[in-house]
Order: sequence, then C-alpha cells, then structure tokens
Amino acid sequence: MGAASGDRIHRRGARVLLVDHTGDEPRLLMVRGHDPHATERYFWFTPGGGLEAGETMRDAAVRELAEETGHVLETHELVGPVWRRTAVFDFASRPYTQFEEIFVGQLSHAETRARTAAEWTAVEVETIDEVAWLTERELREAPIEVFPAPLRESWAWFLAWDGVTRDLGEVDE
Repeated sequence: MGAASGDRIHRRGARVLLVDHTGDEPRLLMVRGHDPHATERYFWFTPGGGLEAGETMRDAAVRELAEETGHVLETHELVGPVWRRTAVFDFASRPYTQFEEIFVGQLSHAETRARTAAEWTAVEVETIDEVAWLTERELREAPIEVFPAPLRESWAWFLAWDGVTRDLGEVDE
C-alpha cells in the first residue's frame, strides 16, 4: 500500500521468530539494519515484512523469511501467532502504521538455501547490514534498538508457547 510523500502508510505485516535450539542456549535469527535517511540509527529486527495482495499472514511470514534469510519453512510449521501488535514508526522519512502478527519457527524444520540479491527489494539491499543468530542475553544487552522490544525480556513464554496470542497493542518505535 503506497501513499503520497508524507502520508501515513497503513499496512499489514508478518514476522518470524526463527529459533535455533542446537547450541547451549536458544538463539534467534535477527536482522541488523539501518534507516537510509538516518544513517546513525541502527536496529535489530525479526525477519518479516508487509503482505502482498492475496497473501495470508502465514504466507507472508514464510515468504519474507525465505527472501531475507534463505531459511525456508512451510506455513504449517509456524507456531502462533504468538504476538500481535500495531507498530507506529518512521522509516526512510515516511510514517508507517503496521498491524503485525509474529510467529515462531524452528531451525530444525527449516531448509536453508542460498539467498540471492534478486530476492531482496531495493530497500532491503540498501538497509540490511547483517543477518545473525543472537542469544537472549545478546539481545537484552544490544547497544542498538531491538524490534519488537519485548525480545529484550525473557523468551521462556514463546519458547514454550501456551497457545494464547499476546496483544502488545500499539507500540511506538
């Protein structure tokens, strides 16, 4: 959904908390990026993005995960949504309101394939700096912003999800 410059962009989005349990402690796959219009602003965020025409939240979540990270899941392998939120933020000097659902996936189910630059949008090429596996402690102590912010807190509840989707409400980022 586009808008004229300065108009708020309203869209729906889906994100994935991809968890790796193979080490001593769980790790999440996170993306580090920056705002191209505020190059001093760096942040960690979960793989995900806006829905395309006709997509479900689950469809968008697995598509975005594959495009941004090369990890491929099937929609039935996602757990959740574990969170819902409405993120209100500015990016590239444009105001956004994005209703999001956030799912959990397991690395043990994910097929990994090489990413190609062709799979990233021009904005992703310009703004994504790194894709990395981070522990709960590393995210809690990260010197840059983390989205969604509750990832700086305990992960216990979504690692052993009880089936209840938590609504984070409207968050300013």
